[in-house]
Amino acid sequence: MSGDRLRSMLPEGLPGNESDRKTGLLLMTPLTGDPICFDACYANMPNVKILTYPDKFLLQPTAPLENIDGQVQRMIDEMAKTMYLAPGIGLASIQVGWDRSVLVYDIASRDERRDLHVLINPRIVSSEGDIISDNEGCLSVPDFRADVKRSERILVEGLDREGRPLRVEAEGLHAIVLQHEIDHLNGRLFIDRISALKRELYKRRVRKAIRENEAAV
Repeated sequence: MSGDRLRSMLPEGLPGNESDRKTGLLLMTPLTGDPICFDACYANMPNVKILTYPDKFLLQPTAPLENIDGQVQRMIDEMAKTMYLAPGIGLASIQVGWDRSVLVYDIASRDERRDLHVLINPRIVSSEGDIISDNEGCLSVPDFRADVKRSERILVEGLDREGRPLRVEAEGLHAIVLQHEIDHLNGRLFIDRISALKRELYKRRVRKAIRENEAAV
């Protein structure tokens, strides 16, 4: 999910040298919560390409992740790096070409420490209320935003990155982000939740841009 609402990715007042602050990105160690430099964490990690509409892979529902091994942990870290650099506040595995059910997100505001969350095989087990997600955006649907109707409160079950069962009660922005990313895991984009007219206008704009790019080559 696009991170324009939380544009600054550097919490103020955290330690770090001048080069760290210029990078604008800090992460927290998962066990202690101590601040560590983003570059130190991810310096040798490759960037992962974010797929964008109309890539058909985005419409493919993911399969459950059965085995959490070292390769999975590295992929989760690559997803986190990609999300922060985008910048975004959520990213689903299908958006980076991985067809297993994993998402990462961080909705911490600029004056809070980084707070990376990982959900494996998440599913919404209950929801209630309605809320309008105003000006919702997506890293896989660039240059387009729209209001989307979402559930105000949800309960999500899944696993953490170590395979432990997890239940997440979320409301407001937290609920919106989880619904957005779980939609991705189910092969659904946020533009599938807007009016047919707005969706078609966006698709026409994308098709026109593709034709112009092809003609320019």
